[in-house]
Amino acid sequence: MGRLSYWAGAEEKDVRVLVPDLGPLTSIHDRARELFYFLKGGRVDYGLEHSHKFGHCRYGRLYESGNYEEWDEHHPVHFVCHSTGTQVVRILQQMLADKRFEGFEEITNADWVLSLTSLSGVLNGCTRIYLDGINPEDGHSLTSISLLQLLRIGVVIYEWLDISVLKRYYGFGFDHFDLSWRKIGLRGLVKSLLYETGPFASRDWIGPDLSIHSAVKCNSNLQTFPNTFYFSYATRMTKRFLGFTVPSSIIEIHPLLCLRAFQMCQWRHPTHAPVPYHGYRDEDWHDNDGALNTISMLFPAFPTPHPNCRLGPDYKDGQSLQPGIWYYTLIEGDHIFFIISKERAGNRFDLLYTSIFERCRKQMRRLITDPRLVEVI
Repeated sequence: MGRLSYWAGAEEKDVRVLVPDLGPLTSIHDRARELFYFLKGGRVDYGLEHSHKFGHCRYGRLYESGNYEEWDEHHPVHFVCHSTGTQVVRILQQMLADKRFEGFEEITNADWVLSLTSLSGVLNGCTRIYLDGINPEDGHSLTSISLLQLLRIGVVIYEWLDISVLKRYYGFGFDHFDLSWRKIGLRGLVKSLLYETGPFASRDWIGPDLSIHSAVKCNSNLQTFPNTFYFSYATRMTKRFLGFTVPSSIIEIHPLLCLRAFQMCQWRHPTHAPVPYHGYRDEDWHDNDGALNTISMLFPAFPTPHPNCRLGPDYKDGQSLQPGIWYYTLIEGDHIFFIISKERAGNRFDLLYTSIFERCRKQMRRLITDPRLVEVI
């Protein structure tokens, strides 16, 4: 978005920080593939089977030179992720372990990732996506009348118009679907709007990935690897009052998130719809930061909790950090408290990112050289 820094300048705190530009509405799978080639270089390969299943081009953007071409298990990276970026990196790491990148099968493994730090990461899905229009009965289809239906129509038309000046400023990341009027014409636009073709018809976009249903399925196939350090910062702007969960501060929460915080506090899963996992309770999902549920940001918990431990404030002195464990910390703040504008967080902004970067540099060690930091949104 022009000169706007998503990370509010946090990327300038270290000289070896890379910030990839990934599609904001593309699926987690597609973003993971793009992230690999952003670092390693080459033409983005979304995979033959995946591209055929979801009806888009197999190949995407060409990176003539990678931003970190030496990336391997001896030159690993630290990933700092916000929101959906956390699941993007988890899927990328699983792909590395499963050797899913053609031409690199002999060399990739999970140890290419030294650490993953999640800021307000959507590890277990969220209820907001149901409020916006994803059907809670199946976790992937869209309800007929909803905010996401309006978004879908706007995005399809925006991509079809393909106005270069606008797309240079902001793109949704669907170039591999060939939605431009130059490629599909008026008939293609109509088919996309009628749900017959495109990412929304094939459900290869971010919406379904954010449902609890999809997260449970995803977590069943993703590992927490024994040689990687995992940290998560969960944000919350709610409290208990007279037996109800309510926003803790209307003044401190961002105005765009205030109404959402109220709605998520009142969420009730439809009684006629099957619950997304065994043992589901609405009250577990009421605490939130105005965009995501706090329970989703702690550690991968459903269907089976991954190894986890609360990270104490004095961990440097009394808590030995071990790989293969999700260390989580709870922070009072909304979903965009530590991005976009550092003024809102004040001193806490600098303290957070300084501690993250210092930990990456000094606290975590493997037999490596000089790892890179990568921030993913």
